[in-house]
Amino acid sequence: MAAATSTATEFEYNTNDQEKSEGSIANYLIVRPEKGGMLDLLRYLAWADKGSGERFLESSEEGNMGEEAADHRWIILVSVIVRKIISLFGKPMEYTGFVVDFFLNLLFQNGGIMGLFLNFLQGKVVIPQRDTDTFISNIGHLDGRIDLYRAGNLLEQIYHSGSAEETITEEKWNRAHMDLCIMASKLAYENAKVVQSVVVHHWKMHFVDFYNCWNDFQKEMSTQVFILCDKPKDANLILISFRGTEPFDADDWETDFDYSWYEIPKMGKVHMGFLEALGLGSRDDTTTFQYHLQMNNSNLNHDNEGSGSLSSNIDSETEQNKQDLSSDSDRATAGGNKKFLPEIMKTAYYAVRKKLKSLLLEHKNAKFIVTGHSLGGALAILFPSVLVQHQQMGVMKRLLGVYTFGQPRIGNLQLAKFMEAHLEYPVPKYFRVVYSDDLVPRLPYDDKTFLYKHFGVCLYYNSLYIERKVDEEPDPNFFGLRNIISAYLNAIWELIRSSIIGYSDGPEYKESWFMMLARITGLALPGIAAHCPTNYVNSVRLGKERAVQMSSF
Repeated sequence: MAAATSTATEFEYNTNDQEKSEGSIANYLIVRPEKGGMLDLLRYLAWADKGSGERFLESSEEGNMGEEAADHRWIILVSVIVRKIISLFGKPMEYTGFVVDFFLNLLFQNGGIMGLFLNFLQGKVVIPQRDTDTFISNIGHLDGRIDLYRAGNLLEQIYHSGSAEETITEEKWNRAHMDLCIMASKLAYENAKVVQSVVVHHWKMHFVDFYNCWNDFQKEMSTQVFILCDKPKDANLILISFRGTEPFDADDWETDFDYSWYEIPKMGKVHMGFLEALGLGSRDDTTTFQYHLQMNNSNLNHDNEGSGSLSSNIDSETEQNKQDLSSDSDRATAGGNKKFLPEIMKTAYYAVRKKLKSLLLEHKNAKFIVTGHSLGGALAILFPSVLVQHQQMGVMKRLLGVYTFGQPRIGNLQLAKFMEAHLEYPVPKYFRVVYSDDLVPRLPYDDKTFLYKHFGVCLYYNSLYIERKVDEEPDPNFFGLRNIISAYLNAIWELIRSSIIGYSDGPEYKESWFMMLARITGLALPGIAAHCPTNYVNSVRLGKERAVQMSSF
């Protein structure tokens, strides 16, 4: 298994040379809820006081912070208020998640309540052990399905559609890939041993590796991703799956509600928290984003692949992991404009890129897919975006598709246009699946004057699993009165549906008592309950038969 490593090496670079080569330092905006107090928040909310709003902001253009605070007041207010609330309940959420996980696994491993009672009487109670192949996440208990849909012909479809002669088109939609991706996105919430067991024993595929990587926004090893191949030799398909937002992880939810962005020249404005989750910079020192994302950095792009070559300098990418970021307390500045970045953590972007290039060299006919649910979906589309920024064109030529489920927005319209040539031509490669009133795809807020915009092919499923191809999901910002009423009505229907779906669509769709409890919670927080992976698995498996016309794609 891959693990975090520490080499205590230092990487030196000259920031003045960088600034000259780029022409100027890129723009950024950071929302810092901790910098302002409740009185500042009240003034900003009630009287639109720009000075109070500025206290929550940090910008590359300090003179324009007042204008930013005025133009995007409600967006910033939502970000600050929600993140303050989430931060306040961070520890209780963490402890609750710990208890819930333990209790669910205690019941599961002892055969339910009656089994637990009998084992207790006999003194044979099984105590769950974390990080074992029997310890299942709360996401896994929400939806216990692990097998692929119609697995017999699914692998055959993967072999054929992953070959060099055939690719995804809008007219020929590939359900095999879609089902594999949602199941892999759901599996990414599990620990490494569970992931390996499912991939090998249930899916009959080749498990490659599991990475637990440094997330500079959360200041911990919390970016998780695993890689598999359809077979160990002469593989046709390589799949990369990023873990999404944990239900009881306050830091994950704060990332989703964060409004902070960093502008990459020519590429566009990108969500800062997602960049940090991939290990591509730190808001504690914004020059690190410039270093990791500038196109002409020879250290990052030593294997420029404009010619399509993959074979050059693979081994030298081991040096890439020596450029990962440490926390602010580990950074030191010496010698004027020289900065030293000690490597203490493995970061997701460089670890996955290195392994992917190695696999593409080993499997000459293989193409790769990137997927994820929620936060994992954001990282899944950001990963190939940064590959393009780093001019890794030899890798991008082998991209089969990106599939995301319940993914938040990652950047502005300029980013969408930047990626169009690589993800939409000659055929679409980026498919974004949205279920009904799921709150997360409506984050961060998208307003008329600025910022976060979705792109790619949007496959929208309503609460009846009717599938439509749309440019944008309905009610893109969720917060209107009409939208809220609709969301509550859908939440009531979803609770009713959960009790009958096992009869109407087959026993494999019967929902667990824990999922039904989540549906009840959805009566108060409908956008959160709609975000559960169960809805996306059902959408993929039931939506095809109920779609109006698949050929209309």
